[in-house]
Amino acid sequence: MMNAIRILGLDPGLRRTGWGVVAVQGARVSHVAHGVIVPDEKAPFADRLLTLFDGVCAVIEQHRPDEAAVEETFVNTNAQSTLKLGHARAAAMIAPARAGLIVAEYSAPVVKKAVVGTGSADKAQVAFMIARLLPSAGSPTADAADALAVAIAHAHARTARNLSIRGAA
Repeated sequence: MMNAIRILGLDPGLRRTGWGVVAVQGARVSHVAHGVIVPDEKAPFADRLLTLFDGVCAVIEQHRPDEAAVEETFVNTNAQSTLKLGHARAAAMIAPARAGLIVAEYSAPVVKKAVVGTGSADKAQVAFMIARLLPSAGSPTADAADALAVAIAHAHARTARNLSIRGAA
């Protein structure tokens, strides 16, 4: 019997960074934990980034994931907002990298397709499917649901890679 692999999914944001941990054993994905890191909006920018970094480090320390996956930055029309989101994403990515974890990246459409079946799904559809796929997660906030979706997308990608590697052998 193979051991379960724990995957940390991250949905980075400067105001709210969602996180979710799932365990994967074969094709079975189960909920471990989820939450949201919320920096003080009135704090200096560097302190907010440090809060995100420290928060992700604490999640890694507590839940001991084997791998991490992060949603790619959504580029919007406001260059300043995109740049700030990029900083938040970097803070979220450095924590698992520093812990020695593989950090995979997935675009929002890939994440949505893995969970809902279509890359154009909205947040409500993603949250609905997370509640169906991971009933023990209850009804997580949109940020935590998105992070769990990122973890599931990574679990599916791992399974597909493993199957293609076995098929080539």
